[in-house]
Amino acid sequence: VSRAARRGLFQTERLPAMSLQLSTYDPKLGGHSLFKALGHPLAARQARPLLEALEAGPPVAIYDPLGQLDTFAALYDLSRVEIQAVLTNRIERLGTKVLGRYRQAVTELVSLAPKRLLVSAFDARRELDQCRHLLPEDCEVFSLDTLKLPGTMLSRPENYLDPLNFATNYAFFRDEPNAHTRLVTANYWSARGAVSPTFWCCLFSAEGEMLVEWDEPLPPANGVLVLDSQAIRARFDLPPFVGSLFIHAIDISGHDVVKYVLDTYGDEPTVLSATHDANAWPAEWYAGLPAPAPGEKVILWVQNSHPVAIPAGAVRIGIMGEDDSARGYDAVIPPFATRAIDVGELCPGAAWPQQLEIQAGKHFVRPRYEIVDGAGRRRIAHANVERDNLPPNAELATLSRHHGKGFIVPGALLPLARFRTEVLPTPMERSESVMPVKLLVYDDAGRLVLEHKLGRLPRNHAVSLDMDRLVSAADLGRGWGHMELVYDFAEGSEANGWLHAFFRYTDRASGHVAETIFGAHVFNTLMVYRDEPQSYAGRPPGLSTRLFLRLGEEGQKAYCHLIYPASLPHRPMSTTDLILHDAQGNEIARRRVNIAQSGSLFWEAGEMFGADRARAGDHGYVLVRDTTCRLFGYQALANEGAAFALDHMFGF
Repeated sequence: VSRAARRGLFQTERLPAMSLQLSTYDPKLGGHSLFKALGHPLAARQARPLLEALEAGPPVAIYDPLGQLDTFAALYDLSRVEIQAVLTNRIERLGTKVLGRYRQAVTELVSLAPKRLLVSAFDARRELDQCRHLLPEDCEVFSLDTLKLPGTMLSRPENYLDPLNFATNYAFFRDEPNAHTRLVTANYWSARGAVSPTFWCCLFSAEGEMLVEWDEPLPPANGVLVLDSQAIRARFDLPPFVGSLFIHAIDISGHDVVKYVLDTYGDEPTVLSATHDANAWPAEWYAGLPAPAPGEKVILWVQNSHPVAIPAGAVRIGIMGEDDSARGYDAVIPPFATRAIDVGELCPGAAWPQQLEIQAGKHFVRPRYEIVDGAGRRRIAHANVERDNLPPNAELATLSRHHGKGFIVPGALLPLARFRTEVLPTPMERSESVMPVKLLVYDDAGRLVLEHKLGRLPRNHAVSLDMDRLVSAADLGRGWGHMELVYDFAEGSEANGWLHAFFRYTDRASGHVAETIFGAHVFNTLMVYRDEPQSYAGRPPGLSTRLFLRLGEEGQKAYCHLIYPASLPHRPMSTTDLILHDAQGNEIARRRVNIAQSGSLFWEAGEMFGADRARAGDHGYVLVRDTTCRLFGYQALANEGAAFALDHMFGF
């Protein structure tokens, strides 16, 4: 397609909001399970006959007892359904609008005498029984129970919207010449009581066509599951594809989030990159998308996560802090389809270190982006959720007695002799007009070697810190350390607790680049403020560690950079066990290491475990376990001399 034709796909005029009216957090409406239940690929398949039945015949009265009609209507087109009335049992909802109609009291059913009634709720029998006496005897009744998944796919069938029933996630998945994907995760559910957990997998093409669906049994407790695009393509005799892999964890226990590492690799060793799970909920906004550097092309991969098309213009990209620069992608994206959007086409004037934000309208989960440089090297990473409900909280500036440094974004300062490191503070809240921040640098032993004040960064700043200009290997003792981006309350109290930073690493020898983004948390304090310091599992405070480090395949080296951040003085040294497992979850060996408070440890699995590393075999892993403090970690996988992949680690 010519450049001029591609340019015609984009529009510059300001468009009305085209966001999906989805509730992704409200526990009263089913929490984040409701939109997952309604938008599940199998529910979408079963919705067709329900919609066809509603469209045929006399008008339909809709009883919305739990306030779930908005979400149903957002995901399915009810415009061809003749609606008699919308009814509620909540006095506070009377007179509110949905589907262009004002909600009426459910007691109006007597006078309406509907021929047909839709109860817009799952497990609708209770709601129906309470009002059945108000209905004519010949009233035909429908409910969302038509969209229910089979009981065999539910971990807790007694409560349909239980979060454990909808532990789902999406992965960007492709298999093309010199471009493959490999998803790696562990069966952490059986370690929490699950007996025979399974993944139901569904692979969608770029056009949203369901290419194949299958059940994937999980390995024994703590074993590793690998979903490799080349193996799946061969297994099901598929053509080359680019699209979405939908995963639904079944018969699980103790954890309702599907976490994974996603490696992208090629037929050549110079192709290697990594990112991690997509977050299972769609957001209104995403940020942390880097503008192209000279010679680079930035591609945003949009994966429609719902059974409803994304309207033309609904996806918009603009320069951070410059709302007038936002432009819309002027093409419809079909249900469950995937599209590659050339960021340079939408934002032709943007250049690194400017950063971009994405108006997503809750149409898709956290997106990936891919950068192709002038030498043809590729790397992939993800944007992050930009909040729109966290205004500045002046109270955070008063918590130093109990939280010390408070919120910390910990970044790995990889060995300076090998890697160049860049840091870009990233606004992650729509109301965030200024960020008073500073950068702290510590060596591996926890010694503060630099405090660099950035002042009050405006929302549209383009300040990228090249660590080569701030520290040297000689400053860091063993040549590595870590960075902490923190609020600088001496410069102002505009803090919201959603501080983020973008980290970019360049291999000085190969020129290969990897990058990641992460947000702030409070680390290792006993006092709790709201939900900080967060815990990987259970209630706060989070004072323990369970991190997953995948080791890759033969010939690859796995690196890990563990950081012991502390908002307040905690234990002087960590007591950290590095536990080597094979792919079946069997423990092979363990090593005890001690990391100084505010210090770090950079290590490679082969050097740490010696001959035991080979015993772990392909797709072995290390569990980083510490019951004394919460560590933060970065993982890297290298085809030595050619490419490396890096992202932060996940915990469970």
